[in-house]
Amino acid sequence: MQFLPHHLHEMMEKYLVLAHEKSDPIFKFIDKKIKPYLSHGFEYLLFQISPYWHHLFYYILVSLLGYICLKGTKQNSSASSNSHHELNLFFTSVSATTISSMSTIEMENFSTTQLIVLVILMFSGGEVFLSLLGLQIRKLKHKKRARNHVLNPNPSSQTEGIKYKSLRALNHVVLVYLLVSHILGYIFVSLYISIISPSANNVLEMKKLESHLFSLFVTVSTFSNCGFIPTNENMMPFNKNSGLLLILIPQILFGNKLYPSFLRLVIYVLDKFTKKEEYNYMLNHHADLGYGLLISSFKAFLLSVTAIGLIGIQFLVFCFLEWNSIVFQGQNWYRKLVGSLFQTVNSRHSGESIVDISLLSPATLALFVVMMYLPSSTIFVPLSYDKESTIVSENSQNKRSGKKEESSFIQNLKFSPLSYLAIFVILVCITESTSLKEDPLNFTVFNIIVEVVR
Repeated sequence: MQFLPHHLHEMMEKYLVLAHEKSDPIFKFIDKKIKPYLSHGFEYLLFQISPYWHHLFYYILVSLLGYICLKGTKQNSSASSNSHHELNLFFTSVSATTISSMSTIEMENFSTTQLIVLVILMFSGGEVFLSLLGLQIRKLKHKKRARNHVLNPNPSSQTEGIKYKSLRALNHVVLVYLLVSHILGYIFVSLYISIISPSANNVLEMKKLESHLFSLFVTVSTFSNCGFIPTNENMMPFNKNSGLLLILIPQILFGNKLYPSFLRLVIYVLDKFTKKEEYNYMLNHHADLGYGLLISSFKAFLLSVTAIGLIGIQFLVFCFLEWNSIVFQGQNWYRKLVGSLFQTVNSRHSGESIVDISLLSPATLALFVVMMYLPSSTIFVPLSYDKESTIVSENSQNKRSGKKEESSFIQNLKFSPLSYLAIFVILVCITESTSLKEDPLNFTVFNIIVEVVR
């Protein structure tokens, strides 16, 4: 301003004063009349509407933004000259956001920018990240109640105060858990490709993929259990890189099946070392926080036993059926073991594959279908042994007697009719494996399912 002529300087000062005088009433009107309505509307949308609508709106919004970003960026120059169809791009965006791992476009046709967009979509659609957003909403909901803690120090307000502190601490724990898992996963994958395994690096060079982008993409996809891999053959080019598979297996478990158990363990360690009341409150009053993925220690133990047990059973069956099959042709026993473990861990939710699924036996495919049907929260251990469980066995419905009848262990382990059907379908597929190969017209998995159900 000091370099301007004096008359221009005075004109600008008058203009600024006039603009301030004209705009000041507008800002006051917005602050007094419009801002309260916007604030109430925001609180209503955030706190009063069902979480179902929050999730639906979130998925639609993120999918649309992802589609716009994919549409606005150029595809891989080495791909075919035909541009991606808009519906295919939108389908891919929805699939990445909802962690479905279905795509009608070959992954190698995506450019580097488009792969980064898919990374963001997979990260934003992961279960841990979505639960973190839910925690943030609950923290905001309790924020107003916690403010009354100082002005009104009664027992209820004190409880709200410690609950708000616990929600805030839990928010930080989940955020650090999410970031550390991704950072460590990225570092390990990147080091393995660049230093330990030249063969994996050669595959990326042949595919014209940057190692750092591949490491980031695989880490995010594996942790979120999406299953997208930036190669057309998924993980099949890396079926002999056992070290890479062993790095990715914990990522699958950290982000899905065993996340509640590991979260409980992390909070337990923090409570022992820090002695803060927030962590102790999380452990003893986890239900009050409303975070469904934070469960009791007993249920966390049952969940771990169930997940590991299902993986173990599936691993044994898979090795028994596919050990000498064509999918592991030319591999030694160690690679077969690691590959079988990786495939069984992935079969429930992740979707990554090191083998051609179409070459697997019908019994293995039936087993995969059953495992994919089971949610990550499945517990096959009797809940009636859980002191905190509200589920009461049928043999102890009589409350007047005051006696708790203990049902036998076998009764508590009874499966549902669907479980029995799945078991017998798998057994028939194993016993009739020869007929399924030699006479595929009359012996199909569908025919076996019909006969077993009938």
